[in-house]
Amino acid sequence: MDAELEKLVWERARRRCEYCRLPATLEWLHFQIDHIIALKHMGLTIGDNLALSCFHCNSYKGPNIAGIDPVSGRLVRLFNPRRDIWREHFELDGAILNGSTPRARATIQVLWINHPRMIRLRTALLLENETVFAD
Repeated sequence: MDAELEKLVWERARRRCEYCRLPATLEWLHFQIDHIIALKHMGLTIGDNLALSCFHCNSYKGPNIAGIDPVSGRLVRLFNPRRDIWREHFELDGAILNGSTPRARATIQVLWINHPRMIRLRTALLLENETVFAD
């Protein structure tokens, strides 16, 4: 991946995880560029298939492209930051990230976005700056 493509991903994401919205200013939490559709599933290394991801989200997402919606029990594709609008699928309730669609609920489950450690981190960030997760 060249520097120009890497810069595009970072700037487009406004330097925050495109799944859980954690800011990259948390320097100890390494951010990575995620292939939304993994290379093993024939995803390409192009801007339309790349998303900025915190280490936590990227490590749980791995090559997954789908998950089970915990409400319906159906297999659904995961949230795609290039196709889906974040605020139409997710909402913060305090430090808990809730999914309003099957796609969001499956993404929250697969990426374990509401892991207790992540909730504690979001709580601390919200106490420090209530607008940290705002669009």
